[in-house]
Amino acid sequence: MRQASGMLTSRFALPLLALFASAPMARAEAVDLVRVDKSERLLELLSGDKVVRSYAVALGANPVGHKRQEGDERTPEGRYVLDWRNPGSAFTKSIHISYPDADDKAAAKRAGVDPGGMIMIHGQSKGFGWWSWLMQMFDWTNGCIAVTDEDMAEIWKMVENGTPIEINP
Repeated sequence: MRQASGMLTSRFALPLLALFASAPMARAEAVDLVRVDKSERLLELLSGDKVVRSYAVALGANPVGHKRQEGDERTPEGRYVLDWRNPGSAFTKSIHISYPDADDKAAAKRAGVDPGGMIMIHGQSKGFGWWSWLMQMFDWTNGCIAVTDEDMAEIWKMVENGTPIEINP
């Protein structure tokens, strides 16, 4: 009796398993905009008008106002593009923000300064992710947008190169 019961179970289990395996998996919604609210220290991933994920961020050590020049420790404001990524970054992965754009370069040239660059969304310094609970309480970057390593792993998977980013005061 026991053997027949086991055969009956496996006889139904395989077709059921095949049914579930062939069912389409729920896909993450396509992210078509990354929005950052500097005053709220918040990064949101949007699909259409819907916020699909949100993350706490740390900014540049001098966060108020738009980045004007190299070394001012400000995070830029405006609309840019996430144009390339660096899996071998000094931080746990990084995605580049297309700052400076033509307007930023022109403003810096008029002011006689270097606009700076290499502004990224990134995780924690490699090997120091364990203390992100503390680091994320402070604005500590040189103008980048920092998240926890776990958040960076999720952002890395969900955001494609070419996605616009809007950074608001």
